[in-house]
Amino acid sequence: MIAVDRFNGSKVMTMAGAVGAIGLVLTLVGFFTAPQPTTFSYLLAFCYWLGISVAAIIMVAIFHTAKAKWITIIRRAMETMGASVVVFIPLILPILLGAKHIFPWVDPQAWVFPGTDGVKFNEVELHHLHHKHPYLNLTFFYIRQAIYFAVWAFVAFRLRRWSTEQDTTGALELTVKLRRFSPGALPFLALTITFAGFDWLMTLTPLWQSTIFGVYYFAGSFLAAFCVLTIATVNAQGKDEYGTLVTTAHYHNLGKLMLAFTAFWAYIAFSQFLLIWIANIPEEAGWFKLRIEGAWKPLSIALFVMGFVVPFFTLLSRNLKLKPRLLAVMAVYLLVMHAVDLYWLIWPAFSPQGPSFHWTLLTAFVGVGGVAVAGAIFLARGRYTLPVKDPYISESLRYVQP
Repeated sequence: MIAVDRFNGSKVMTMAGAVGAIGLVLTLVGFFTAPQPTTFSYLLAFCYWLGISVAAIIMVAIFHTAKAKWITIIRRAMETMGASVVVFIPLILPILLGAKHIFPWVDPQAWVFPGTDGVKFNEVELHHLHHKHPYLNLTFFYIRQAIYFAVWAFVAFRLRRWSTEQDTTGALELTVKLRRFSPGALPFLALTITFAGFDWLMTLTPLWQSTIFGVYYFAGSFLAAFCVLTIATVNAQGKDEYGTLVTTAHYHNLGKLMLAFTAFWAYIAFSQFLLIWIANIPEEAGWFKLRIEGAWKPLSIALFVMGFVVPFFTLLSRNLKLKPRLLAVMAVYLLVMHAVDLYWLIWPAFSPQGPSFHWTLLTAFVGVGGVAVAGAIFLARGRYTLPVKDPYISESLRYVQP
């Protein structure tokens, strides 16, 4: 067993919770003064932080399925990130209650497109939306959200419960259970995060569709989750914290995963764009036309350069991946670009005339993020920060690059 004690992060939890509460209260004020931009802002923050939590659940399941041993020392941090998905169950309520402000399909006949002079759906568009009504209706929308969170919460807590139980019992059969359960959970996790991306982001433009859109949202969230894991590991230094035991070999792997998912995110983005551009179908091309022409064009170019080119070629450096602090700086940068990416996905539906700013973008982001971080630290309190009796913990501690 590793000679560490249980974690107690009450100060950080209190601070994060207080900041989150203030952010949410200010966002609530924004909702009463300007409900539509505030709800769009809240949606961005919610999708950002929840995507990281769900991606962490999938990461844990993938590593158990692959029987990866090097990751063992930092697995508990991922388990905690994933278990924090329960925090988002009450946090989704503003989206459910404010759906009419952001989703045109809730009441298509009354919907007026933001940023226009009273433009509404025409008769042909209303006819197309009528055919989508069996899926795009509030009752089924609420049911789907319940299914998503039931799957995520069940998988996250099953994986974490067996892992923390092993800290006490050291039972080897718990590792067997984890490795048997994870492969079966992955298809359900993949389907739910895909359809959640459809529901929350793609239906902001309900007459547009892309079957690869869910993968695009997942790819960005997966990259962000590795960034959060890297930052947490770098800062988990001190008594009873797992970061003191992590070696440069582990950081090198985290850097390689950040590089891989930067490339994967760009690949999915380009694949989606290429297929729609080649087909040039009016129902599909409009979504990209809005973003690559006119006032949104500079941001689209910046997202490609700053979101892919710069981090991709920077992370090619082996020396950078061996320096934890520099890698953490790169992780912060990528997290900022992930926020810009979600802004690029969401905000044109509210401001088609060009990029704009509403102060609730900041309050919602800080509010949801602060509460999520506080929730994760609350779950970590009283637990070991690494799986101390995992049968492969010693191999993980001795891990070197092959």
